[in-house]
Amino acid sequence: MTEGLTDTVVESNRERFGANKLNEEKSDPYWKIYLRSFKEPIVIVLMGAILLSFFSAYYDFQIKGDVKHGTEALYEGTAILILIIINATLSFWQEISAKKSLDALKQLSNRQVALLRNGNWGRYDSVDLVPGDIVKVNVGDFIEADIRWVDTSELQVIESHLTGEADAIQKDSQALEGEIGVGDQRNMGFSGSTVSNGSGIGIVVATGQKTELGKIAELLQKVESKPSPLQHTVGKLTKSLMLISGLVVVFTLIVGMIQSYQATGALTFSAIGGVLSTSIALAVASIPDALPAVLSIVLTIGASKMAKNKGLIKSLNSVETLGATSYVCSDKTGTLTKNEMTVTQFFANGDAYFVTGKGYSPEGKIISDNPDTNAYQSFMKGAVLCNEAEVKLVEQQYKPFGNPTEVALVVLGEKAGITKKDILEKGSEIYRVLPFTSSRKMMSIIVKEDDQYKLYTKGAPDVLVEKSAYILHENERVETSLLIKKLEETTLNFAKEALRTLAVAEKVLTKEEATNGTVEELEVGFTVTGIAGIIDPPREEVRESVQQLKEASVKVVMITGDHEATAKAIAYDLTIIDSLDAPSIKGSAIEKMTDEELFEVVKETQVYARVSPEHKQRIVEQLQKHGEIVAMTGDGVNDAPALRAADIGIAMGIAGTEVTKDSADLILLDDKFTTIQKTVESGRTIYANIKNFMRHELTTNVAEVLSLLIGLLFFTKGMGQVPASTPTLTALMILWVNMVSDAVPSFSLGYDVAESDIMSEKPRNPKESVLANYTWSRVLIRGTVMGLMVYAAFILAAKNGMSSNQAQTVAFLTLVYGQLWHVFDARSSKTLFRRNPFQNKPLVAAVLFAGISSYLVTIIPFFNTVMGTAPLSLNVYLLLLVVPAIPTFILSGLKELFGIKIW
Repeated sequence: MTEGLTDTVVESNRERFGANKLNEEKSDPYWKIYLRSFKEPIVIVLMGAILLSFFSAYYDFQIKGDVKHGTEALYEGTAILILIIINATLSFWQEISAKKSLDALKQLSNRQVALLRNGNWGRYDSVDLVPGDIVKVNVGDFIEADIRWVDTSELQVIESHLTGEADAIQKDSQALEGEIGVGDQRNMGFSGSTVSNGSGIGIVVATGQKTELGKIAELLQKVESKPSPLQHTVGKLTKSLMLISGLVVVFTLIVGMIQSYQATGALTFSAIGGVLSTSIALAVASIPDALPAVLSIVLTIGASKMAKNKGLIKSLNSVETLGATSYVCSDKTGTLTKNEMTVTQFFANGDAYFVTGKGYSPEGKIISDNPDTNAYQSFMKGAVLCNEAEVKLVEQQYKPFGNPTEVALVVLGEKAGITKKDILEKGSEIYRVLPFTSSRKMMSIIVKEDDQYKLYTKGAPDVLVEKSAYILHENERVETSLLIKKLEETTLNFAKEALRTLAVAEKVLTKEEATNGTVEELEVGFTVTGIAGIIDPPREEVRESVQQLKEASVKVVMITGDHEATAKAIAYDLTIIDSLDAPSIKGSAIEKMTDEELFEVVKETQVYARVSPEHKQRIVEQLQKHGEIVAMTGDGVNDAPALRAADIGIAMGIAGTEVTKDSADLILLDDKFTTIQKTVESGRTIYANIKNFMRHELTTNVAEVLSLLIGLLFFTKGMGQVPASTPTLTALMILWVNMVSDAVPSFSLGYDVAESDIMSEKPRNPKESVLANYTWSRVLIRGTVMGLMVYAAFILAAKNGMSSNQAQTVAFLTLVYGQLWHVFDARSSKTLFRRNPFQNKPLVAAVLFAGISSYLVTIIPFFNTVMGTAPLSLNVYLLLLVVPAIPTFILSGLKELFGIKIW
């Protein structure tokens, strides 16, 4: 104990036990992260289209000698490949950016501890701690390993990160027997705790993963990550699109070969090659090529918006998960409350007093019907003298030092204009201290005032009242038996309001008693001067956020390690529950419940008290069995397993532990519960924007496929200058539509703000298709009308004597400008007349870009050669700009007038 470990022993222990840090999950190398997006089913289908395009190009170059068609196929495959690479790059960039931001939050590795080694005390990095090291801690220090105390002096430690309790725990070096829970191991200090009072010396008994903190971290490895609701719905859609694409390709091949056989009486490789080319064009037309890239971009835009609102999202899929959230399960201490104990009421000298102001600021008033401020002087003096805490103004903020309950009394004294420093400077001196112990449930201090010795005591009201002889009432000492009912009634009323209670007493001593009296002799027969009611105040902004989440049909559930009465009072104050009689469940009851029993009550319960980490995880899992999408918030290590099990875990960026941040999907950089409400709204908006994009994208795909199929089936005879079997659109025209005139405006839909009523809707059903609620009917109706219009434009152009390239160009621009008008209608779940088109300036810019660039590809020779476009007359261009808008305005107008949902 006097020398500490030697360097040789330290090295030996480090080799045996490892460094003092938690095991980190092995992250995938960058190349694996980058390639992850290539596993998506729709990307695999697109890669198949690339192979077919390259095969078609090879066949055209090497066998047919058709350089023009081969070049088109080559460009087509390359363009799809570029789309896939863009999608992979966006996903990779977001994931790496979030990881770098998270790493920047980590600071634990920079801490140092006081160690005794080689006979000398020194400062060492916490990571260097090994079992057997002798550690010394003082007020404000972090405990960096599990420690067995061997010497303590008024040592108090806050272990809320493990237990959920805000109160500090008194520590000593006495041996304990039997099986004892973490919260009751008074002779132990646990990694991640904070010293709030006194000092201590101890021996390190566990480091890294072997600590209690490390054991909780191991629970996380048993919880598997779940796919997000969007992944489910897009996965189902992808399967449907793959099936449709396959059927379209097979149908096209069969029809094409039948037509070729009927025309020539034989099937040639050349004919099969032509049919294959048409099939590829239809396959590309039937799949929204830009879907992966647009999804990534829209989600990235959402993630960027959240970052501006102090929400760091770690994966893109978590962005939209918030939009489907139906339950927000939150820890109380430090999340819904400030973790700042505050005296709000006290009873002294026969009168009740109310205290304004919250937190550590001394600003506030003491309100009572009794105008005599001297009436509570005895109570106030005892409260500030029997106290080891301090509050200091640091960088324009009041910072607490010491036990949170004692800090609350110090702040109360400041509001009353009474401080320990002032009292001692006026001639009083601390003569003797009797530290708090959990067995006595009180602390005493003996003060010498001139030639008089006085004992001041604070502790649990029931204990102090039982040991008292008198109660101070209207400046007189009245026998306890005469006023005990009044004190008990006051204590009970405080408890009903979930106020933690603390009594203060005093006693005049002789010099002999003050000097030689034992604790048992001194702490009896005193006069109770008052009782304080203390609460950890809710965060001011939380109440409004809870209300807004309620309006959005999102239930908020409080899950805490605190007392049941306190939890219910805070929940009622925050409007989480509507009555103090609302059902609540304690951890001890959960312990006795089977999963089936918990399943039956979990949806009707919004307050859980005295719970353990395992209980939190069980609650989340049972809610998920009901089909709920659960977000779990928290800041302590004890929250981490539940955060990982939840559909989306939300950690506090400032107060949260590193284990919690690593487990979370979303990190609140400002620790404000309000940010959760904002991110839920962002999640809903992002999902709505994705749905709008899907509606717009698929409408275009239906139009493309329909116009090509109609041409394949019915344009079997030549017309004017246009020969038979000429496709309505070339493959590269389709690709241009998908990549430019369709995808670019779709990207801009990600910048749309929410429709006004989005937070009054119920959370969407995560099992519901992204195209539910008449979206499919709307897509099919508008896609069919647009497809028929494209084919009709092609036929009219052919009838008017235009060349094949010109007829295809007319069809191409009809489709382009038709979809550019349609995108303004697609951005609303109602009609285009309900939204200001200039509200989304990026969309307006994107539409102008797509419209102008699509016009330019019809007059620039290079694109005329590659895409098969051709210049048109000015009158035709003007008609193609205006006429494609007519169906959109008619259908949207009919819906506005008659409320036809399927349109």
